[in-house]
Amino acid sequence: MRNLSLLPDLELALIQTHLVWQDPAANRAHFASLLEQARGADLIVLPEMFSTGFSMDSADLAEPENGPTSQWLREQAQALQAVVTGSLIIQAADDSYRNRLLWARPDGTVAHYDKRHLFRMAGEHKHYSAGEQQVLLEVKGWQVRPLICYDLRFPVWSRDPRSTDLLLYTANWPAARRNHWNRLLPARAIENLCYVAAVNRVGEDGKGHAYSGDSQVLDFQGEPLLEPGAADGVFRVSLKAAELVAYRQRFPAHLDADEFMLGASC
Repeated sequence: MRNLSLLPDLELALIQTHLVWQDPAANRAHFASLLEQARGADLIVLPEMFSTGFSMDSADLAEPENGPTSQWLREQAQALQAVVTGSLIIQAADDSYRNRLLWARPDGTVAHYDKRHLFRMAGEHKHYSAGEQQVLLEVKGWQVRPLICYDLRFPVWSRDPRSTDLLLYTANWPAARRNHWNRLLPARAIENLCYVAAVNRVGEDGKGHAYSGDSQVLDFQGEPLLEPGAADGVFRVSLKAAELVAYRQRFPAHLDADEFMLGASC
């Protein structure tokens, strides 16, 4: 069993910024100009579909699994000696289109999570295939479970089945529903007794939708540790394992949680 109290602090860097509509090369160049400010972090988080904006033009914009943005992420992770993560449009090996979060490690390996809940109000379910697996990833001994945007609304999928230390949401969450974002994120932290980090974008996309940012990092009681508001830039915070351990020992609500299993299709 892991001894969380022995874990080092986890240094996070969130990049909340505008995106250039459907222009991967321009977005890679823009993020490259910001990433140096994140040097020294253990985990660097970019928004959902960071190379294109939240586009339904999957057939035109999808990159292969080892495409230019995937390679770029690996290069950045190796150069910064950090995990660099965010989602982009991928054409998978089975030819399906995926809203896929890539988890690029400093050693050059890449893990991934495919968005489970596709935002039907924008027709995402018509242009992408849903993921079927939760994943639990590791950085410096911390266990991190990545999720994408609309996943936030579904507490069963967000529920902690395997001792998650950090729930991570990467998003393009529009300003029109920012109140939902700001209420649901603390709920996920409180019910899972874990840290929550959420990265959104700012600016306006090619469809005229505005984004207010509201990226944030919350502790296990839903209290904010980092709130950049609508600012454009790189924002950093340190997570303390000892404080997480102490709270779970002091308030072990997880010991009374209901047992459940997700359906066989999940």
